[in-house]
Amino acid sequence: MNAEIITIGDEILIGQIVDTNSQWIAIELNKIGVSVYQISSIQDDEQHILNALKEAQERADIVIITGGLGPTKDDITKKTIARYFNDTQWVSYPEVIEHIKALFQKINHPYREVQNYQALLPSKATYLKNAFGTAPGMWFYENDTVFVSLPGVPYEMKGLITNEVLPRIQKQFQLPFVLHRTVLTFGQGESVIAERIEAWEDQLPDCIKLAYLPSFGKVRLRLSAKGKDKAVLENSLKTKLDELQLLIPDIISGFEETETLEKRIGDLLTQKGATLSTAESMTGGKIASTLVATPGASSYFKGGFVTYTEAMKKELLGLSSELIDTYTVVSKEVTEQMAIAALNKTQSDYAIAVTGNAGPTTDDTDKSVGVVFIALASKEGVFVEEFNFGQPREKVINRTITKAFEILLKEIIKNS
Repeated sequence: MNAEIITIGDEILIGQIVDTNSQWIAIELNKIGVSVYQISSIQDDEQHILNALKEAQERADIVIITGGLGPTKDDITKKTIARYFNDTQWVSYPEVIEHIKALFQKINHPYREVQNYQALLPSKATYLKNAFGTAPGMWFYENDTVFVSLPGVPYEMKGLITNEVLPRIQKQFQLPFVLHRTVLTFGQGESVIAERIEAWEDQLPDCIKLAYLPSFGKVRLRLSAKGKDKAVLENSLKTKLDELQLLIPDIISGFEETETLEKRIGDLLTQKGATLSTAESMTGGKIASTLVATPGASSYFKGGFVTYTEAMKKELLGLSSELIDTYTVVSKEVTEQMAIAALNKTQSDYAIAVTGNAGPTTDDTDKSVGVVFIALASKEGVFVEEFNFGQPREKVINRTITKAFEILLKEIIKNS
């Protein structure tokens, strides 16, 4: 069972907004056994939409369209879909008007006649109730293909997918089971990992596929199983995951997207009753923000210092002018003192500190772009490592964060 997702809107094509809808829809479809064949973004143009619908119908069993369902003249999706199905009859749904009036009353917003258009649907459409907005969803079934048209507002689209679309798809089609298990690794590239697990990968059963998903010093290994018997798939996945853990235990940081590197660090710190602080320069607080994005971080994260300039390193961390003048801000010695200062000022058990040249210029340092120092201080002492993460800037910053977490995780495990 294949699906295609089409997002409509000039605002996507000019980069004004990011299409997060397609990603979310693809995840939800995959959960019920529907594979997404293609994702397209197209402009608000009638002929372009008609062409996209025709091409999608030739490829997919299910076509999901988002966007262009507002009451204004620039929203042409509903009229264009009606034309595609040669549907000249329109049906009015009074319950839609009542729903819109109730929504507007709650926010003290006046109801305008233009909203009446939202209640008109092509006669071939099945009405899908939008509990969170004004534009109803529409379900069409034509020549063995399902077409679903949804508003582009993310929370409205998600409500319709969850409450209306997925249940209808599951009722109409006999779907296979699709299961995913993701192993999170750190510290080694995909080519090194591939060599280590080559024999294991060659022996995967036909129902299981492996994908390598690298990103800034981390590699996610996604196992996908597809078939008719859920119990068989689950058993096969468990067996292969158990084997994989025996092959690469030193680089596995967790499982699934919810068990990130920072979450595992948080869990271990919580178990130990230990605390953590940070002192950041070139990462600008991203290490701290990544840590606190995990629920419960307040139990182990004491706080962080963002000392992006030399002046802030002196004022907030108490570093001396002599130290900075002698070694420059991007140096082993400065990073070491940043970590020690963060540890002492917060009275934490661990402190991470980072400095470096993320680029594109080297400012007033003698280190090349991409050079980063990461320090880890604890009651047992402090150590610093130097890295060169190359370019561009985004890569340097994100690899620094990953490497800092890797160093911290290994230290916590060592002291457990």
